Order: sequence, then structure tokens, then C-alpha cells
Amino acid sequence: MENPAQAQLSPNPLEQSALAPLREPLFRSLWIAAVISYTGSWMQNVATGWLMTSLTSSPMWVSLVQVALSLPVLLIALPAGALADLMDRRKFLLFTQSSMVAAAGILGVLAITGKCTPQLLLILTFLLGVGAVMNDPGWQALTPDLVPPSKLASAVALNSAGFNMARAVGPALGGLVIALTSSGVAFLLNSASFFGVILFLYKWKPAEHEPRPAGITFGAAIRIGLRYARQEHRIRAVLVRTLLFSLFASSFWALLPLIASRFGAEGYGIMLASFGLGALAGAALLAPLRNRVSFDHLILAATVIFAVALGGLVRSDTLLFSSLFAAAAGLAWITILASLNFVAQISCPGWVRARVISMYVLVLQGGLAIGSAIWGVLATHSGLKSTLTIAAAALVAGLLAAPWYRLQESSSH
Repeated sequence: MENPAQAQLSPNPLEQSALAPLREPLFRSLWIAAVISYTGSWMQNVATGWLMTSLTSSPMWVSLVQVALSLPVLLIALPAGALADLMDRRKFLLFTQSSMVAAAGILGVLAITGKCTPQLLLILTFLLGVGAVMNDPGWQALTPDLVPPSKLASAVALNSAGFNMARAVGPALGGLVIALTSSGVAFLLNSASFFGVILFLYKWKPAEHEPRPAGITFGAAIRIGLRYARQEHRIRAVLVRTLLFSLFASSFWALLPLIASRFGAEGYGIMLASFGLGALAGAALLAPLRNRVSFDHLILAATVIFAVALGGLVRSDTLLFSSLFAAAAGLAWITILASLNFVAQISCPGWVRARVISMYVLVLQGGLAIGSAIWGVLATHSGLKSTLTIAAAALVAGLLAAPWYRLQESSSH
């Protein structure tokens, strides 16, 4: 029997371009709408933190903003994947998108009218996080329905690139909007940013798929998904490799503000933009490379690049070199996560895809959250240079597990 992963590695040469999925009208429409929505979400994140600091000077309340954003992943990622597989995926996504419109809109009105309190800000931020987590597995599971199999890897990479473009642009736009108007306006702009996706989902008529399994309870759906992931070698490999990478790579995001502080706010923005540009370059390179190099070798090389970038960031004395290291980190980041995401998507049938993706999201975000806390504590006691050197060494050491958790059979190349 042909290996599904191998079947995806021999596309028509005309379809090897990183931008090939954008020739598909459905994917192109959703991708543009998604980038706008992602940008609005990053604006929201900046505005939330800024508003909380204006409402209270308590470090506890300010830190709880990040808790409200990340806690939903740990609580409901798996249930969200099960729901997306059991329900009509299009209707489910319309509901989650609409819930985020409502939460962001209410928060915007409260902020503009001066009626927002720290408690209300946390509650509505948490609800936005719930909507985002409920949305994510079903959202990612749509991609194979929008492009032919030969373009799926490039489509996954473009989705990641779009997210990282928004990561670079959104905070800067959010800061500009707050400076010119207020946090409330940024919240309302985020609310409006969801409408492009909602319009796409409303008009989209998906092709018929295999019928949803009847008579399966919600709890049984979660158990079946977990059992499938445990029995499928490549899914296990994806989850283990994702955890190893996210735990150690989280040091970049946890400590980047401190690394960039010597260059001021503008330097921080330039480094974020450099990361985004590196991610775009990674997405462009991934398309031709994935047909010549195995995913295992790609991830090995990208992990080494990310480790070198971590070490370089705390040893560079200029903004130019720091930005180059940030760009290298962006290139490696998208190469690793787009490859892992792609293998997860092609290693399972459609009836369980959203549940598998929810496990991937849970492991990724959980690893980033736990790792960030660990590296923050370590940096407090040992300093930035020692901490990032340890993180870089740990990333490389994590590659020792690769022979036991291969993403492709060694005969693939």
C-alpha cells in the first residue's frame, strides 16, 4: 500500500511553487480573509494588555491577561476537535466566528464608554480565547477541502506565513490605532475583521464527504480520537516532535521583549517584522525543498538554525544582526511547524482530522505556555545569555529522539 505521506511528495512541477495554492479561488479568498482576521486578533492582544495597564497597576491583573488568552487551549482544545468532527464543520465555524465578533464588539463598546473593568476585560478576553480555540481545529481541517492534495503542503505553509505576517503587522497597527484613538476602537476593528471569514463560510458550499458517524457520544468521540493518535505512528511522532520543539523554542517568545529592550520599542517592532519576513522566506523555500528533502531532514536542519539564532540573539550588539537572527528564527519556525502540521493532516482520514489537529494545537500551545514559564524563571536567576544558550543546546539535544519518532519512512528519499 502506498504511504500517504509519500503520495503527497510527488506533485506536478507546476504546482511546486509556494504560491501555487493562491491560484485556487476558494483558498485564495479564505487566505486573504484569514490574514485580515489574524491581524485584527493581534491588534486585540496589544489593546487588551494596554487597556489593563490603564485600568490597574497591579502586576497580578496584568499577568492574568495572558492567562485568560492561553487557558482555553488547555481546557477545551480536545473537546473543540471532537465537536468539529461530529458537527457540520461549516456551521460550527460560523458559530465560533460569530461568537468572537460578539465578544470583541461588546468589549469595544464597554471600553469606549468607559464601563470596562479589569474583571470584565478578563472575562471577555477569556471568551475570545474560547472562541479562537473552538475555531482552530475545524479551521485547519478545512485546508484539504480547498486545495488539491499536491498543493496541500504549500497551503499549510502559506497559512502559517499568513499568521506570522499578521504577527508582525498586527501589533504595530494596534499600537498606532491606540495612539490615535483608543483601545476600544482596536477592539471594534478586530470585531469587524472576522466578517470576511464569515462571508466566505456563508457562501461556501463544501463538497460532500463521508457521512458523520452516527450514535457516537461526545466523550466517545474524544476517546476514539486519542486512541487513533496513540495507534498511528506518524501522529505520535508529530506530537512528540512538536512538544520537544515548543518546550525549548518557547524561550524565543518568552524572552524576546527583554532581548529587544536595549533597542527600544522601535527595535522590538523591527525584530518582530524581521521574524515575519523570515517566515515568509521559509514558506517560499519549503515548497521546492519538501520534494527533495525528507521532512525529518528539513526539521533537523531548521532546528539547528533556530538554535543558532537563539545563541546569536543574545550575543549580537547591533539591531541589524539581531534582526537577521530573528529572521533566521522565523524561517526555521515556519519550516518546522508547517512540516509537522502537514504530516498531521495527511496522516489521518477526514473523519478524525479535527481531533488530531486539536491534539497538535494542545501540545504546541501547552509546550509554549509551560516552556515560557520555565525559561522566564531560569532567566530571572541565570540571566538571558545563559538561559538562551541552554535552550539552544536543549533544542539540538532533542533531535536525539528523532530516530524513534520519524515523520517519514527512511525509504522515502
